[in-house]
Amino acid sequence: MAEQHYLVGLDLAGKRVVVVGGGTVAQRRLPKLIAAGARVEVISPSVTPSVQAMADAGEITWVPRRYADGDLDAAWYVLTCTSDSAVNAEVAAAADRARVFCVRADAGSEGSAVTPATGSYEGLLVGVLAGGEHSRSAAVRDGLLTALRSGAIDDRAAAPPAGVALVGGGPGDPELITVRGRRLLAQADVVVADRLGPRDLLDELPPHVEVIDAAKIPYGRAATQRAINDALITHARAGKFVVRLKGGDNYVFGRGFEELIALAEAGVPVTVVPGVTSAFAVPALADVPVTHRGVAHEVVVVSGHVAPDDPASLTDWSALARLHGTIVLMMGVEKLPLFAATLVRNGRSPDTPVAVIQEGTMRTERVLRSTLDKVADDVVTAGIRPPAVTVIGPVAGLASELPQPVE
Repeated sequence: MAEQHYLVGLDLAGKRVVVVGGGTVAQRRLPKLIAAGARVEVISPSVTPSVQAMADAGEITWVPRRYADGDLDAAWYVLTCTSDSAVNAEVAAAADRARVFCVRADAGSEGSAVTPATGSYEGLLVGVLAGGEHSRSAAVRDGLLTALRSGAIDDRAAAPPAGVALVGGGPGDPELITVRGRRLLAQADVVVADRLGPRDLLDELPPHVEVIDAAKIPYGRAATQRAINDALITHARAGKFVVRLKGGDNYVFGRGFEELIALAEAGVPVTVVPGVTSAFAVPALADVPVTHRGVAHEVVVVSGHVAPDDPASLTDWSALARLHGTIVLMMGVEKLPLFAATLVRNGRSPDTPVAVIQEGTMRTERVLRSTLDKVADDVVTAGIRPPAVTVIGPVAGLASELPQPVE
């Protein structure tokens, strides 16, 4: 039968905790001790750069020497994490004499305490012990946290109050929504969803959840922003928890702040959950880094809704043309010939690499690689359609430097 431990929560706030050793094991354990408010003292001749940074920031105290008798005086808790088992044994023995609980990172069963696999969720601290089987306890912990975050475990005590969560759903692949976004989605009573959000997740919602289609199809049927705002406010005022599920990030050409203003004016509580923006994620998954050392020192994200010569345009296209870095053009497929011609006319080289990624991260993703002087024709020939992200700049040509697979 596996050895049993008594699982307990320690209030270490303001209390002296001694960590002997400053290597990678200590580096892993320190953040949670710091978060618990402990006065952490690390005793070690040397430490990793990350531990050094914690000391430099004043989060811990580092004593740069070997462990010595008396180092555990007035300590409430001890962790010994050196690579020398003899030192770890010496520290554990001293802790026993001082009646201080001690964790031995190298031999858990020989210490007077063990560290459980832990994780947090909405004020819950989940801890799992498996009699020293660390991989098993970590796997169970991960499963519990995943179930809590996905809503598979119904944590009614943490159910959100009535209000609205503006959730950036990421570029489309359901696995690219944030953990917090997915958790709040699982708790929703009403979901107001965009066409470009992670639509596969809607099928996972319980039957009682009302889904409102707020699709804004370019140049086609579209729900007005006023109608969307009204739906959010009406359902929240009815006592429902509403998730506004948007594609990408709420505030990157997503009108998220307009919705925040409308909700604030209506007195509706709002939670904002940022999302993975399509401007960077979609190119990345198509082997187009928006920056690269020695290639691009700036990135400009531009909306393609308004033509360069339109009086309503807020973009200085002549200034953009003079840049040497990366331009990420969102929602610009229809007017791409105008944008490309304007950039070339104002000084951008015609042979500047361009990548156009249609329906990035989705099963239907298509990638077109071209140059600034040819991309308008190439898009038409290839039948590229919205939604698509266009990347203009040297980074769009870096994929050609990747090793080709051997056939």
